[in-house]
Order: sequence, then structure tokens, then C-alpha cells
Amino acid sequence: MVQAEEILAQARGFTRSRVILSAADLDFFTRLDDKPSTAAELARKSGCDLRAATRVLDCLVTFGFLRKENQHYHNTEAGALLSARHPETVLPMVLHMSTIWENWSHLTETVKEGKNPARRTVTEWEGEAQRAFIGAMHVAGRELSREIAGAYDLSRFQRLLDIGGASGTYTIAFLRENPEMAATIFDLKEVIPLAAERLADEGLLDRVSLVAGDFYRDELPQGCDLALLSAIIHQNSPQENLDLYRKIHRALLPGGTLLIRDHIMDEARLDPPAGAMFAINMLVNTRGGDTYTFLEVKETLEAAGFGEVKWVRSGERMDSLVEARKPH
Repeated sequence: MVQAEEILAQARGFTRSRVILSAADLDFFTRLDDKPSTAAELARKSGCDLRAATRVLDCLVTFGFLRKENQHYHNTEAGALLSARHPETVLPMVLHMSTIWENWSHLTETVKEGKNPARRTVTEWEGEAQRAFIGAMHVAGRELSREIAGAYDLSRFQRLLDIGGASGTYTIAFLRENPEMAATIFDLKEVIPLAAERLADEGLLDRVSLVAGDFYRDELPQGCDLALLSAIIHQNSPQENLDLYRKIHRALLPGGTLLIRDHIMDEARLDPPAGAMFAINMLVNTRGGDTYTFLEVKETLEAAGFGEVKWVRSGERMDSLVEARKPH
């Protein structure tokens, strides 16, 4: 039997989330990674009110992110993952969640009107917000990219076109899996330096061409036999996807393959559950984005000229794969 307290616990989940997001915004975890500190020391370094900072820090102790010893706060193992210094940090993703908090706060009006009247778009993000978004994509794909690269047969391909490839997370995984492959990353001019930095760190810059552009406005680089749309189609309306598929069709070599990684929903639009929630994320954060069923994806791909459309992998973690071929 459903208990009222269970319902209320879910409804007030936003309060716990907001404490974590604000602590990340204030970089408490990185500062404590540098040096365990008292509330007064941390408040001074962060430019915060002492009483307010103390209440947040104590709350983080109860969450298990910090421990408190002799009035000094220390990161726990969980808290350390929110430090920018940690090699497996999740901080960029949490900062991205903080960025989209405002859009989510307008869900009620969005449901009434069909669009978010106060939406702040991705193109408006600058500086740290944009870097957090790109970093968030790396956090999300860090492990999954290697898993997908290992599960999908890449040996058939010579050159990858990673469209909206961000900092190159999937390009890196694909090139590691297929040492004979070269790649082109196509993304906004502000993003390309972030990709160059990560590729240089990975020792792969010599195998990748970096091309700046906007896939909504510009034609795509030609000459590739594999095009990747990784977590892209959900941000687009059906018409935007059709336009993008047509550009990819023009850019691919004859016989080339388009590979889509995203949430692919069942026909009832209930599975995977994470995809149903992500559709709300797109509702408040994009103009026409959504999660799509396989039939919806297939019909749009075929309208763009692709054939042999197959759902080659299903998953719960935005790890479904759909492939389509450009005829010879």
C-alpha cells in the first residue's frame, strides 16, 4: 500500500537536490579537497554568509557527502567525486543540472502553454555554463562510450564524422577501438578548442580533423563512411531531425552508415522510464526536442533517403543504437 510519506518524500526531493547544486555552484567540494576547513574558513574563501554556509555544510554531512571532525569539514568518498580535482569527477554534470534548474522551475507554465515562456537556450550559455555542459557530456559518456565502441562493429569503417561531437568523448572511444580509423569532429567554434585540448591529452589529435560549424545552418564535412549522432536527435523537433538527416545523407559516401545513439522509446512511450523523464527535460529546455520511438526515427530517416534502418541496440541509459545506410 502506498504511504503518504513516500509520496511526500518524492515531492520534496527537490530540496535535497538544491542543497547539492548550490554547494557545487560554490565549489565547496573542491575547496575541501584542497584542505579540510572550518565553516568560517570556507565561508571566507567562498564569499558566503557564515551562518548560511554552516547550515549547508551540516546538511551535506547528513547526506553523506562530508564528515565533520573537530569543527572541520572533510570530503567523504562521495563528496570527493564532486571535486574538480577528482579524476572521475561528476562536478560538470552537477553544474549543468544547476544551469537548467531555472528552466525546470517553469514546467507548470510549459505544460499549460506547450512551450517554456522563460526558456534559456543552450546557445545563450557562455563561459562556465557552456564548459559545464560540454564537461557534463563527457561525464555522461565516459564509460558508456567505451562500452558502445566495444559492442558495435567499427572495423567496417575508415573515417568517422562525429556531428556535435563536443569534447570528443565518443570519437576517442571509437578511435581507440579501431586503430585504423580517422575522424572529423564538427561542432561550434567555441567548442572546438575543448575538443582539441582533450584529443591532445589523449594523444589522438593527429588522427582527427576539427571543423567548426553549426549543423542547423551549415553543410557538413564530406568524405566519411560513418556519421555519428550521439545524444543529438532528442534536442531537435521532427523537422529539425529531417533536415539534419538530409545533410548527413549528402555528406556521407555512398554506402555509408549513420549511427544514432539516444533514448529510443517503445511505442507506448513508457520504456525506458529514463526516456520518459528525459522527454520532460527536452520539453522545458528546448524549442521542439523530444524522445522518439523507433518507428518515428525510422520514418524520418527513410524520408531523408536512408534505407536498411535497424534498431541494433536497446538500453535504459540513453544507449540505444539505430543505424541506417545511404544507398550506393
